Amino acid sequence: MTDAQLIEKFRGGEERAFNVLVWRWEANLFNFVLRYLGDREAAKEACQKTFIRAFRKLDRLRDTSKFGTWLFSIAINICRDQLKAHKRRRTLSLEGLRENGNGVENQMEMVAEPAQGPDAQVMNRDVRHLLNRALQALPEEQRAVIVMKAYHDLKFTEIAEILDMSENTVKSRMYYGLATLRKIFKQWNVSKESVRYEV
Repeated sequence: MTDAQLIEKFRGGEERAFNVLVWRWEANLFNFVLRYLGDREAAKEACQKTFIRAFRKLDRLRDTSKFGTWLFSIAINICRDQLKAHKRRRTLSLEGLRENGNGVENQMEMVAEPAQGPDAQVMNRDVRHLLNRALQALPEEQRAVIVMKAYHDLKFTEIAEILDMSENTVKSRMYYGLATLRKIFKQWNVSKESVRYEV
């Protein structure tokens, strides 16, 4: 059953249909919010608030085929509110960001390279920890774009809709966010054996 069909059932008075939507989206939403906020308890709170708000406002959703996009836009607003309320926003001051002339479509995508050998699990956990730390060092607007694109494989058009901005602005934030991540890992002396960069 599609999201749109479940929403129609919910609107028809079958509240259990919303439980199915929660079950379908909660893991994806939690992973996004966790990377956005960088704190497990704050992420749980944000997810709960997101689903409560979605439950209350679901009758207002016009295009029911875009439930996921709508849900993420609610989550973004709640995350922003939480960051402001708890003054948890952290940025890393970096100098010398230089453009290399390539468009965002040709920019590298950073992914964790599975480690080989007996210490593989420890190394992979360490790489994930470093990636999460680096994401938290990004400005909020860049972090949101990178998390949605790299971890959730959303299209630039979808991200633009969620964040209510132009597609070019989204691509620009992706470009500068990736440049900042490269700089951070260079400063941390993270080897290419631990993190692979694809151009």
